[in-house]
Amino acid sequence: MSRKQNILRYVVLFIGALLFLFPFYYMVIGSLQTTPDPTIAGAFPNPANITGQNYVDINSRINLFQGLVNSGIFAGGVILCTVVFGVLVGYALAQLEWRGRGVTFGLMLLVQVIPFQLLMIPLYVMIARDYGLADSYAGMILPFAINSTAVLVFRQYFLQVPKALFDAARIDGAGELKILWSIALPLVRPALLTVVLLTFIGPWNEFLWPFLITKEASLQPLAVSLANYLTNVAAVAANPIGSVLAGACVLAAPMVILFIIFQRHFVSSDIGSGVKG
Repeated sequence: MSRKQNILRYVVLFIGALLFLFPFYYMVIGSLQTTPDPTIAGAFPNPANITGQNYVDINSRINLFQGLVNSGIFAGGVILCTVVFGVLVGYALAQLEWRGRGVTFGLMLLVQVIPFQLLMIPLYVMIARDYGLADSYAGMILPFAINSTAVLVFRQYFLQVPKALFDAARIDGAGELKILWSIALPLVRPALLTVVLLTFIGPWNEFLWPFLITKEASLQPLAVSLANYLTNVAAVAANPIGSVLAGACVLAAPMVILFIIFQRHFVSSDIGSGVKG
């Protein structure tokens, strides 16, 4: 590749990065402005117009820390259930021989094409009325406890693990759970991290289901609290745009931090290193 082509490639990548990062930059700058400026010039504000008061204002209305805690409990519960059930089902579909395995896998693929919104009303009736789990963390977590995409990811990773490893462990007398814990899981760590990170995004940003199932403000995730703020409080706030952007920054910060920390861990996989020759 010639030098001009290299330069052109880096210029295009740089422009693409700027276009991708500009909304995040504008969100942060907007959250710090005393007087909102929706024009392009607002992206380069006067330092005298910079303040942290918007964070104080929105925190006094919706309690950002409690919202983050609720979002963390919701996302953490969903991740835990997704990983546990995903690993167990994925391993069973990939490495165990049992009647109905193909049908189960087909049904799992079918579930992926059914929109969650189509099931939301029956789920609400079942969880809120039949199970009595409205206004509870369990009611928020339960519909997301099993993720068919996570099952598919784990199944594909387990299929790549050489069967010789499992056969040798079975000959040595190891049970399936012991094989799963000691052999399979260490070899599919990239899949674990990938599923955790991708699963985290969904419940952390989820709005509609927690909004339906929770009416107590003390239990609502931050995304729902921000929506309630827009509906009920923003009209009388001194700087509603700045306050909403401040809340959005707080909501987005954990996702950005996690991806920065863990992005390199799920780029490559060392599955094939478990067998020599």
